Amino acid sequence: MPTYEYHCPACKATYELRQGFDAPTTHTCEECGTGTARRVLHAPPIVFKGSGWYITDSRNKQSALSDAGSSEGGSSEGSAESTGEAAAAS
Repeated sequence: MPTYEYHCPACKATYELRQGFDAPTTHTCEECGTGTARRVLHAPPIVFKGSGWYITDSRNKQSALSDAGSSEGGSSEGSAESTGEAAAAS
């Protein structure tokens, strides 16, 4: 059974309850007994695994270096083309 966190705005209490998946999201506060406690939702943690999402994340150094080298070669070709065009225009 999952553990849910509840917060009561009346008494500012926050507490956890073990309840089933079909439990209601609001109920009477267990601390003050008068307020309506609501279930607090949190974002789940995300872990990116695999061959890598960025050059610096989750990759071994060899594949990061080979990818960086191939992208540098592509950018130098573009600058050579623009240099050639500038020389032809002169």
